Amino acid sequence: MADRTISVLIVDDHPVVRDGLRGMFESAPGFAVLGEAADGVQGVALTERLDPDVVLMDLRMPGGGGVEAIAEITRRRYRVKVLVLTTYDTDADTLPAIEAGATGYLLKDAPREELFTAVRAAAEGRTVLSPAVASRLVSRVRNPVPRDEPLSAREREVLALVARGTSNREIAAVLFISEATVKTHLTHIYAKLAVKDRAAAVAAGYDRGILG
Repeated sequence: MADRTISVLIVDDHPVVRDGLRGMFESAPGFAVLGEAADGVQGVALTERLDPDVVLMDLRMPGGGGVEAIAEITRRRYRVKVLVLTTYDTDADTLPAIEAGATGYLLKDAPREELFTAVRAAAEGRTVLSPAVASRLVSRVRNPVPRDEPLSAREREVLALVARGTSNREIAAVLFISEATVKTHLTHIYAKLAVKDRAAAVAAGYDRGILG
C-alpha cells in the first residue's frame, strides 16, 4: 500500500471540517481526495460512483447518519474501508458503528500523523481504534453486561416490539434509531435475560413479567 496513492472520500456535515481534511490530505504525499459528501446518503452514492480506498465517515449528520451509511456500504459489499472520524466516543456511538462494518474508529482530536497512519492501515484492511475507544471496548469484553440486570426503558421498548413480531428495520423506524443500534439493544437484552435468540427473549420477557 505504501507504493501507491490511497484515495479518500470525506463525509462530514461541516464544510470547515471537510476543507481542513481535504487540505491536510492533499498536502501529504500518498493520498488523493476524490470527493466530499455532507451526509451519509451522499456518502453512499459517492462511494459507489468514485470507488475510494477509504471513506472518512462522521457519525451524526442531518440528512443521513454515519452508522446507517456504513451499514449500507457493508450491505452492498463495496471494497472500500470505512474509518469513522468523529467527536463522539460513547458506547451508543462506537458499538453500532463497528457492528455496522466500520474498519476503524478515530476521534477528531487525533494528531495529523496518527490520522494518516490510520487511513493507511484502514486501506490495508487493518482495524484502527483510538486509545479511548479501544479501552472502552476492552472494558466491555472484560466486564460484560451482567445477567439479571434490569432492562433499560429503551430495551423494554425494543423487546415489546420484538414480541409483536416487528423486524429490526421496523423497530428502527418506530424508535427513530438505526438498525445497528437495534441490534446492539438486542445483544444487551439477550445477555441480561441469558438467552440466545428473539423467541427465547420474548419467552423470558413474559416469564419475568417484563412483557406483562
